[in-house]
Amino acid sequence: MRIPGPEEIRALHEKHAPTAEAFASVHRHCELVWGVAEQLLTSPRLAHLDAELVRAGCLLHDIGVYRLYGEDGRLDHKNYIRHGLLGQELLESEGYSAALCRFCSHHTGVGLTRQDVVRQNLPVPPADYLAETPEERLVMYADKFHSKSRPDRFLTPDAYAAHVRRFGEEKVTAFQALREEFGDPDLDRLAPQAELPPVTG
Repeated sequence: MRIPGPEEIRALHEKHAPTAEAFASVHRHCELVWGVAEQLLTSPRLAHLDAELVRAGCLLHDIGVYRLYGEDGRLDHKNYIRHGLLGQELLESEGYSAALCRFCSHHTGVGLTRQDVVRQNLPVPPADYLAETPEERLVMYADKFHSKSRPDRFLTPDAYAAHVRRFGEEKVTAFQALREEFGDPDLDRLAPQAELPPVTG
């Protein structure tokens, strides 16, 4: 499988971003998520992961967000849950492998199940959108620590656990399992890259 490098991925973002502002928000977020994952990958217990694949997954996972911007430049928040599938479709149209496309459609929350889709009446086809490989799980996990909200900021593990609790205790349990698998990032080291200090609770 051919894994695109950061420059190729940046060019892909530039090609599909509808505005400079959208590019700045989405590409920056993807880079910050890679910063989290890269830090976690320094742990010897994660030496078996494919770091190049993780980097590509982090840098590509949110590329479908561009397809949710209207002609007025506004983001369609109501259909935001669709950005993963839209990203998968975008990468497929660019000829990328299924393994890369899955990073888009399988990173939402701590795993989106068919039951979640049906119960919450989400605007995506009923299916399991679960991260399966260690690389997919790490990209999904690293994504939880940075929010693109204005202003953008990092979230501590406890802050994310509190956020995801509204979707059920099973989601908190799933997040805890990811913490045990990958460890907690040192957000203080990453915080200078964001506009505000991390949200702690």
